[in-house]
Amino acid sequence: MGMEAQIFINYYEILNLDPSATAEAIDREFRNLARQYHPDNQATGDRGKFDAIVQAHDVLKDPDLRAQYHEEYKLFLPPLGQPFQGDRRRGQRGRRATDGEGFFNDLGIDRDVSVQNNILILLYFRRRQQPREPGIGDAELERLSGCPPEHLEFHIWYLKHKRWVATGEDGLLAITIDGVDRASHIYQESANKLLTAGQG
Repeated sequence: MGMEAQIFINYYEILNLDPSATAEAIDREFRNLARQYHPDNQATGDRGKFDAIVQAHDVLKDPDLRAQYHEEYKLFLPPLGQPFQGDRRRGQRGRRATDGEGFFNDLGIDRDVSVQNNILILLYFRRRQQPREPGIGDAELERLSGCPPEHLEFHIWYLKHKRWVATGEDGLLAITIDGVDRASHIYQESANKLLTAGQG
């Protein structure tokens, strides 16, 4: 996707989904939102929102385009605990939480914090979008965060002892109330730093 001068668009947020959504969930949510915001809908029609929904669906319904988009998604969004450089444009992004084994060989505290914040934000969005099924399993968390299992275990241990996440009765990891507060703080801190950088 040639996005060299374009602002990154979070298609999952537009469709109220998370990156693990199935093709069926994507189609279902698209149909619901398209009906709601279609310009012919006199009550809730919105051309701008409708066009964005169609664009999001066009990319995410195609397996190849979705795979390519995921590479963009991983590069732009994680680590969410750090401010974006500029306005989330290509060429101004930070590194992924994991950028290959070499990245972790010299793992420092700053990088640990970035990975932990990323995991917390992922769990925050899962609970917000699927409040009845807020948990994420280890394998899915590894895939979404890009964190290998030998490092993920440490981060989960830390987040549990901070009481920001907990294992539910279903055995899945989910964010707690304290974790939601922490995630909100991470977001606000990131937004403030970005605003300050923009004014500099």
